[in-house]
Amino acid sequence: MGQPMEVRVLSRPPRKQMQGTTIFEVIDSRVLRGNPLGDPHLRRVPVYLPPSYTKTASKRYPVYYMLVGFTGRGESLTHRQAFTETLPDQLDRLIRTRKIREAIVVMPDCFTRYGGSQYLNSSATGRYEDHVVKEIVPHVDRAFRTKASPESRAVLGKSSGGYGAMILGMRHPGVFGHIACHSGDMYFDYVYRADFPKHLQIVSKFGGTAGFVRAWEKMPKRNVGAYFPAINILAMASCYSPNPDSRLGFDLPFDEKTGELIPAVWKRWLAWDPVHMLARYRKNLAKLKTRFIDCGTRDQYHLHWGARIFAKRAKEAGVPFRHEEFDDDHSSISYRYDRSMPFLSRAMK
Repeated sequence: MGQPMEVRVLSRPPRKQMQGTTIFEVIDSRVLRGNPLGDPHLRRVPVYLPPSYTKTASKRYPVYYMLVGFTGRGESLTHRQAFTETLPDQLDRLIRTRKIREAIVVMPDCFTRYGGSQYLNSSATGRYEDHVVKEIVPHVDRAFRTKASPESRAVLGKSSGGYGAMILGMRHPGVFGHIACHSGDMYFDYVYRADFPKHLQIVSKFGGTAGFVRAWEKMPKRNVGAYFPAINILAMASCYSPNPDSRLGFDLPFDEKTGELIPAVWKRWLAWDPVHMLARYRKNLAKLKTRFIDCGTRDQYHLHWGARIFAKRAKEAGVPFRHEEFDDDHSSISYRYDRSMPFLSRAMK
């Protein structure tokens, strides 16, 4: 007979690593009740509490609002995937290695039936800007021991989440004092226009955009990758050019039969382009304590060009950003929070 397996028992358990706690708040949104797409008004929002939160009764913490990209939900930041840290794991590591100070991190859910809200108010989707600013932020300040001031409140995110961070920071400097935009949507001429003919080609198989919407919602498997140009332009139109009098609830920036650009509608899109918004919101941006923007130099949506243009114009306007580039594309770049969060943390009150 073989020798019995040797079982080694440690005389002392390993020292417990510092870990935060993630809880899930269900927020009953008044402003999302009865929204045009019938999306839920009850939103499940993960909240990361730092390691010392449950060990003290009086200490207060700064707050980061982490916005996810298109087709994402805040809850997705807590899901484990191969070779990738969850956001709570990343926060534990950054706190343990003293790269950032302890903070509360909130992960809003602003998903819509079309894939995302761009964190804007729209008659076609709902009041998601109000949901974040007027509901989630006050709820978090009531429910948790926060430092409830702009100086101790940051908003950041990647892709559409980076766009949302930029817009909310631009428009609400009395709420957020620090922003970080990772690969955010900007310079729409490069980001979206190349997808207009791709959208038209896809929806033509369904008789147009309205037919595509009906078919999309009945598909047993919604392959976002295969239909991305169609669903993305559909979602963006619902955010940038809503029209309650249209049968779709929004206007497309091109003619569906000929593909010709409709200047009046495209102008409405450009009004939400951070590059074009910069001049209008320069004074608000100047009020922010910390401004960070980055993008990979191989971004599939050409967003690095938009980031360069924005950073250049911001500097010329007297509101310089910490602008960084890195050798990567648009995908799986959450590791870049290792750059922005320490930068924000050092400036937090």
